[in-house]
Amino acid sequence: MTHGLQHYHNVLITGGCGFIGSNFIRYLFEQHDFSGKLINLDLLTYAGNPENLLDIQQKYAERYIFQRGDISDKSLVAQLFEKYDIDSVCHFAAESHVDRSIKQPDSFIQTNIVGTFHLLEASLRQKNFYRFHHISTDEVFGSLGPEGVFTEETPYRPRNPYSASKASSDHLVRAYGNTYQLPVTISNCSNNYGPFQFPEKLIPLIILNALEKKPLPVYGDGKHVRDWLFVTDHCEAIWLIMKQGRIGETYNIGGMTERENIDIVHTICDLVDDRIGQHSTPSRKLIRFVQDRPGHDRRYAMDFRKIKNELGWKPRENLDTGLKKTVDWYLMNQKWVEQVRTGEYRKWIKDQYGEIS
Repeated sequence: MTHGLQHYHNVLITGGCGFIGSNFIRYLFEQHDFSGKLINLDLLTYAGNPENLLDIQQKYAERYIFQRGDISDKSLVAQLFEKYDIDSVCHFAAESHVDRSIKQPDSFIQTNIVGTFHLLEASLRQKNFYRFHHISTDEVFGSLGPEGVFTEETPYRPRNPYSASKASSDHLVRAYGNTYQLPVTISNCSNNYGPFQFPEKLIPLIILNALEKKPLPVYGDGKHVRDWLFVTDHCEAIWLIMKQGRIGETYNIGGMTERENIDIVHTICDLVDDRIGQHSTPSRKLIRFVQDRPGHDRRYAMDFRKIKNELGWKPRENLDTGLKKTVDWYLMNQKWVEQVRTGEYRKWIKDQYGEIS
């Protein structure tokens, strides 16, 4: 079951000021087959930065609407659906950092589970509702050994509070599709990287620390394996699923780039050194192995044959081209980096929108 594009008039994007969400909004406004309005609901917690989209807000003032708010605020969600006659949802909003979930799991339960529930309930009440697309992660499947890959049929085995909360939200979305016939789709993606990623994540952290000659922390022995997906490739896959994906189905989205963390760090070090013409003191000498985090999954790998065979999608970027683009972006956007790292963007948010209540 698919729906024509003419139905996508008022799309609600949750978490649109975050890393993947802001890239998706940018991507969507570049597509000729999207001419509707886009309502961006974001609480603007630490990783949400509305400055990521200031140019979009100016360029598409008639079609882009920003609402600061919490997806776990039931009345606000209901008001938004009614006010803007929401006909589809692309649900990014989530607490997403594993280390933070280990220290403070309560916000992960509230946002990722309760918030998703309120969105599903509001969607169910809409008369002409066409698609609820839920963004999930490969971490819900747990950890792989040296062989094998995650498929859409892999049993869920989350191993930390973050992945457990995402697994719960996946099950809720699927249940609403089965029980109430809500038109849902789900995508589980591998590790994203690219422009606008918050500096606490591995790739931007290593880029920025290498530029500043700071230690480059690597968990454990550095041999944890991840599949890396350039964020624009992910955005293209999401839009394809929203347009052509079969209702009720789950699609894995992968980058076809399995690599040990230490190899990623080495590659970034060499790219940074090359870009700034630094060869006498290689950045690799800054690498420091630190104590592994609790429950650190050893390996993830995604089988994305389903989306490739059904929808014709495959990643355009390989890890070499994607990392080059990412390093260059951070080098060319030092002002953005500075605002994020110093917390200056939080002051701007406070001035514009006030404190989080």
